[in-house]
Amino acid sequence: MLLPISDARALVESAMVAAGQTREEAEIIADHLIDCELRGLSFGGLARALSVIERIRTAEEPHRPITVRRETLLSAALDGGDQVGYLVAKRVTDMAIEKARSNTGLAIVGASNTWYTGMFSYYLEMVTNAGFVGMIAGSGGPKVAPHGGTEARFSTNPIAFGFPADPQPVIWDVGTSSVMLGEVMLAERLGQALPEGRAFDPAGNPTLDPSDALAGAFTVWGGHKGSGLSMVVQLLGMLAGQAASPQGLTDCGFLLVVIDPELLLPREDYFRRVSDFADTVRGTRREDENASVRVPFDRSAAERSRRLDEGVIDVPQQIYDALAAVAAAPAN
Repeated sequence: MLLPISDARALVESAMVAAGQTREEAEIIADHLIDCELRGLSFGGLARALSVIERIRTAEEPHRPITVRRETLLSAALDGGDQVGYLVAKRVTDMAIEKARSNTGLAIVGASNTWYTGMFSYYLEMVTNAGFVGMIAGSGGPKVAPHGGTEARFSTNPIAFGFPADPQPVIWDVGTSSVMLGEVMLAERLGQALPEGRAFDPAGNPTLDPSDALAGAFTVWGGHKGSGLSMVVQLLGMLAGQAASPQGLTDCGFLLVVIDPELLLPREDYFRRVSDFADTVRGTRREDENASVRVPFDRSAAERSRRLDEGVIDVPQQIYDALAAVAAAPAN
């Protein structure tokens, strides 16, 4: 069904409040999820809201306040208190930007004890809009088999880099598994099969069944090279205090490094160089005249602009009905 963007945002906020979040927290979560929908990443949008609510309601203990475990002028380590990552990662990003701006031009801030941090590009837009370069690494529980194996050892372990540029930043945000957790969960919710080569069942056999994939392992992205990258990202996430192999949807690691280009050269000079180089990439001779050469984040920005102009997003009726039912129920 086609849903006006403002209605979709209000629906997510109402559902989150009904699930026990404060109004301010609900607005932060909804902003991230709606941005996913606008960029065409529906598995991280309204469908993810249902997964967040299910995780909140099945938690064995209530979440705790986000606290700072360790802090210096240029660094901080946060305990997320088992709160959803959209709240924790935003706190990390705000803190890192402020540290880079106020102190040495460099900041390293991480958090553990969180889950579902969403699109890393969301936070890197905040970083690049402040004029900084950023890198994020995320880790979590075992979901992905290393190259040559069929048992889960890595998480989906996304990594992202952001660089300020015009007309939009250059942001490369990629998971190191062949399929993301949200995609598999949405396929399970909608009764859809997975593409071939994306997962193993618990016995190590290839599977198209998302339920078997969730109980087994996803395949890694990029063969042995992607497998090595995935392990490195896991180790970076552990710098934030995450356990080596947390079980279940808990204790994900989120590590953000923010760099002010002014440490090395005038910020405006670097900004111009990045923008000029991005334009040379876009201007590359095309292999297919009907397909443009894009820079990372070009597709996201274009999709968001198009959907904002249209004013609506396409939401499966099943997802809408489930969220509406949550929103209509009394708050916990």
